[in-house]
Amino acid sequence: MFITEAVAATAAQDHAAGAAGHSAVFPPFDVSTFASQIVWLAIAFGLLYFVMARVALPRVAGILEKRSGLIAGDLETAAAAQKQANDAGLAYEKTLGDARANAQKTVQQLRDALTAETETKRKALEADLNGKLATAEATIAATKADAMTNVTAIASDAASAIVRQITGRDADPKVVAAAVAAVNG
Repeated sequence: MFITEAVAATAAQDHAAGAAGHSAVFPPFDVSTFASQIVWLAIAFGLLYFVMARVALPRVAGILEKRSGLIAGDLETAAAAQKQANDAGLAYEKTLGDARANAQKTVQQLRDALTAETETKRKALEADLNGKLATAEATIAATKADAMTNVTAIASDAASAIVRQITGRDADPKVVAAAVAAVNG
């Protein structure tokens, strides 16, 4: 009852103010229109709720569900791609390790082959040089022997000439040869 009296008093004031040319109360707060405003608020809210529940929210739920599915699919694809990348990385590391091992093996084989070849060439060269050295020593010995033979003959001739020069007579060739032989000894 108290509300109806307050509404009636407010309405009387509004009517008196309206007679003056303008209303002193803001129209949505006008107590005389509360009932119709509440009815229209309930109708608008119900209609908005119905539209949201039947049209907008199912669409939003569908979009969220679709996006959730896409995100899950993308995550699965990313996980598969990461696993594939990890597998590729492991295969690359294995291939790289195998290649390094093969390269080291090939280098060691090449080094061993070159060492063996160098050793064979060195031995052949040493044998050749030793042969040439022996031939040179033999040649030197023969040349020395020839030179010594010539030296003996030259020494004998020189001794005979010296004796002839000093004594004025020819020296006995046997005595000169024996003296040269004793000196060369």
